[in-house]
Amino acid sequence: MDLLDILTDKGLRRELPTREEALAVLATTDDQLLDVVAAAGRVRRQWFGRRVKLNYLVNLKSGLCPEDCSYCSQRLGSKAEILKYTWLKPDQAAEAAAAGVAGGAKRVCLVASGRGPTDRDIDRVADTIAAIKDADESVEVCACLGLLSDNQAERLKAAGADAYNHNLNTSESTYGEITTTHTYADRVDTVTKAHGAGLSACSGLIAGMGESDADLVDVVFALRELDPDSVPVNFLIPFEGTPLAEEWNLTPQRCLRILAMVRFVCPDIEVRIAGGREVHLRSMQPLGLHIANSIFLGDYLTSEGQAGQADLDMIKDAGFEVEGAEQTTLPRHRAHAGGGCGSAAASSCGGHAEDGADACGTGGGCGPCGGHAGAPAAEAAAEAAAVDAEASAEPVTVPGTDPRTDSADEARTDLVRVRRRGAGTELAPNA
Repeated sequence: MDLLDILTDKGLRRELPTREEALAVLATTDDQLLDVVAAAGRVRRQWFGRRVKLNYLVNLKSGLCPEDCSYCSQRLGSKAEILKYTWLKPDQAAEAAAAGVAGGAKRVCLVASGRGPTDRDIDRVADTIAAIKDADESVEVCACLGLLSDNQAERLKAAGADAYNHNLNTSESTYGEITTTHTYADRVDTVTKAHGAGLSACSGLIAGMGESDADLVDVVFALRELDPDSVPVNFLIPFEGTPLAEEWNLTPQRCLRILAMVRFVCPDIEVRIAGGREVHLRSMQPLGLHIANSIFLGDYLTSEGQAGQADLDMIKDAGFEVEGAEQTTLPRHRAHAGGGCGSAAASSCGGHAEDGADACGTGGGCGPCGGHAGAPAAEAAAEAAAVDAEASAEPVTVPGTDPRTDSADEARTDLVRVRRRGAGTELAPNA
């Protein structure tokens, strides 16, 4: 049995691949790319059918952050010409959230710049959650406020928050090269606090910061160990005025391999294509939907995404459907374990495999269903190269796929646009 058959079978059984297998996915060639997408797509359809969950960002407080995260346009010392404003009032945030919900978003993500919230900030966010839920109680609300102190996660839960996002971003071994004002352990602690308070944990990564293949695999395996319900995969947007402004290390093909690797490691977890989708996947965004089951609608925190209607058209044209408020995102075995927004009262997973079989599995809710994928696999040489690379802690390099050489003429700096509309402005949101 070759690599992609092995990974497909493991994904259908929710079995963790080896690090060597995950590295081998990143080492596949462009000739093998559609086979990789097909194999990851088989796993995606097993657990999530053809549904796409839409999420909408509301930036509650923009810019002026005291932390020094190198990738962030809101960081200390950033010269990026982004919007800067203090806390939105609850009614302003609720109005912004309503625009996303009207566009089809099921989850609203409330984000605020800063190291972490004060107790007064938690009160502000609680009032905002109440305003959003008063307008539509079915809306999932995820808070993303930075590092949490003791009892803050519990207060957010009591206020009606469904989830909490805090990304690991990169591997523990390289974290200090990206940020110095807090530690990787601080981030793990916040995700643990959210989980412990009964919030649905959301934690992901940023690709394209100059990391090796081994770093990418390390952070995804660390995320799998933390067991979040959703994993956002961000692709670095190299903002002018930030230390990583020149880091154009990604191609659309590289992004698809990264998404596939995440799906194989996290087969039954909501995988979300997050920031940088339009900049780096570009015309290959629809292929990403065959791997991930979740995207952001419209704009991001400080950058503009494609038009919300274009997102909806893309989903429809690719043969997928927008997940409804009445549908449960996660498979039954995860929803019944207490994970995932909108899952507490659910009686079914709300999704089906492409052959009409129960996508939640049978025989206890964990087993695979339907036929196995028969996609051709990656060549054994790619797997061997990945094993060697893992041993030497160097990035896997396959001729014709090195992002540091192949993307030099692919950078589309014209696609990096600062957000000038939506929350914090007088212009209507893009949703």
